Amino acid sequence: MFAVGLTGGIGSGKSTIADLFATHGVVVVDTDAIAHRITAPNGSAMPSIAQTFGAEFVAPDGSLDRAKMRALVFSDDTAKARLEAITHPLIRSETERERGAARGPYVIVVVPLLVESGTWKTRVDRVLAVDCPVETQIARVMRRNGFSREQVQAIIERQATREARLAAADDVIVNDDTPLDRLARDVRRLHRQYLALAGAARQ
Repeated sequence: MFAVGLTGGIGSGKSTIADLFATHGVVVVDTDAIAHRITAPNGSAMPSIAQTFGAEFVAPDGSLDRAKMRALVFSDDTAKARLEAITHPLIRSETERERGAARGPYVIVVVPLLVESGTWKTRVDRVLAVDCPVETQIARVMRRNGFSREQVQAIIERQATREARLAAADDVIVNDDTPLDRLARDVRRLHRQYLALAGAARQ
């Protein structure tokens, strides 16, 4: 099935755009949601995480202690690689399962780290980037997550640059506090375009 990879930096508004595509009946596969699911209580990644990192990284309810793990992987690249070795194969297999089960003319796959992964661009037919200035990202995430400015900046610095995402994108939606009706109009335009591309791909 024709697939559009939806990406953007933290706080860019990817979920808003994905939700707007969903209003047109498009199936959305969200890799972030999958990552949360496999690290929830009884999640498929939790036994390996507990074995690799220790019980102190498991919250009382059996889920991943996200704050503790975030602090570790931001200070230790080796730990980050070990965590990704556990989670990435599970995320990939679940993503493919959901893509395979999707019905409709095309599917939106939300991949925050699409550019950083190095492989995702070859697994989708088109890349849509949600773009906004870095200062907008910082303000949104501070407001939404209660993070300090320094914490948000550290996350942004570990993601692809705005320029790299734009260079990788086939399409761009600007979401710099853009009114919802204008975002909806942009999504409608792209939805028509993707319907045509998906139809051509089936020929």
